[in-house]
Amino acid sequence: MRTDELLRLKQELDTLAVFRELREDEILCSLSSYLECLTDAPEVAAGAYSRFVGELYEANGGDLAAYLRGRCEVSENIYVRTLGAGNTPPAVIRRSLERELAILDRVAALTPEELTEPMDAGLSLPEFTSEGGEISSFYAHRTENIGKYGYGKYARNRMFYLDGEGQIVPVQSPDGIRLSDLVDYEDERRRIVDNTKALLAGRPAANILLTGDAGTGKSSTVKAVGNEFFGEGLRIIEVRKDQLAMIPALLDELAGNPLKFILFIDDLSFAGEDDRFNGLKAVLEGSVAARSHNVVVYATSNRRHLVRERFADRDGDEVHRNDTLQEIVSLSNRFGIQITFQRPDKKTYLHIVSQLAGQKGVVMDDAELAAGAERYALERGGRSARLAKQYIEGILSRE
Repeated sequence: MRTDELLRLKQELDTLAVFRELREDEILCSLSSYLECLTDAPEVAAGAYSRFVGELYEANGGDLAAYLRGRCEVSENIYVRTLGAGNTPPAVIRRSLERELAILDRVAALTPEELTEPMDAGLSLPEFTSEGGEISSFYAHRTENIGKYGYGKYARNRMFYLDGEGQIVPVQSPDGIRLSDLVDYEDERRRIVDNTKALLAGRPAANILLTGDAGTGKSSTVKAVGNEFFGEGLRIIEVRKDQLAMIPALLDELAGNPLKFILFIDDLSFAGEDDRFNGLKAVLEGSVAARSHNVVVYATSNRRHLVRERFADRDGDEVHRNDTLQEIVSLSNRFGIQITFQRPDKKTYLHIVSQLAGQKGVVMDDAELAAGAERYALERGGRSARLAKQYIEGILSRE
């Protein structure tokens, strides 16, 4: 490619407006710096070119087109925000988007030979690749299916948490458990899956309270549902009990997002004097501030009533203490669906052990496997799905 053509491409990159954040992108800035050096001495241009390729190696192994697709995928530009909120972007922005995607297509199609042709440096220079098709067609597919793909940090991540400032942060190493990894409790999981499908389809969906003994798979089920339906536009945001007051602001932030969200509250319970449940109650009752079409709450608890009620609470000196106790004890009734995960009996427990052993490739005599599983459970105070998993993992660690 001629020097004037490459310099023209550099000038076009400087005109990005919809994707204006790409003008500050490290890789594209490095590419622009090289293009500016084409009129300098060959050794100067060669050094700038090598820096560009080296940074591309560090970014993704050296695929320019894939890098550009990734940057467009997570872009939170005005076009995709408007589209995601259910509105039609203005025609002037659509035309700008088309122009900029055409520019990025030309950049993505560059080859090492085209980039280095004007230098004539007589040097052996590093190479890069550029594969995977046009940026414009890729981006068109993403935006046409924005309710499944999302944008920004939600495009690639499936699970999130709230930091101390209430900011939504991706979980870097999320639990990859799938529904197929879970054994038994089919009816309980089916109700959760059906409710989640209703949310994804835009139908009314209920908030769910999952109660039952520890280790029965309540939290694992919620995470598995999140993994199962990531490709359908579902994301999970974990909210701690001490962050419940942040939920109204969180709902406001998510209201204009095209994706569907589960606010996951794990191990939920309150002391009788704890008034933080009022924030959750407002959300569950669907107050004006809490109403949302794309968010449900899935909470787990080892307590059916969520509030730890003491005998002392019944003898308090409040005039309306009876009403107060009824209010806090009935919090669980404000969930549209309540599902109980019972502690497995011996037959169910051993079935879980057997299924997990098959999944993990454990080869052992059935009687020996069952006897060891029972002994393991008795030593730890009772049977549960969690203990079954730990028992199998213990066998695998000894192999």
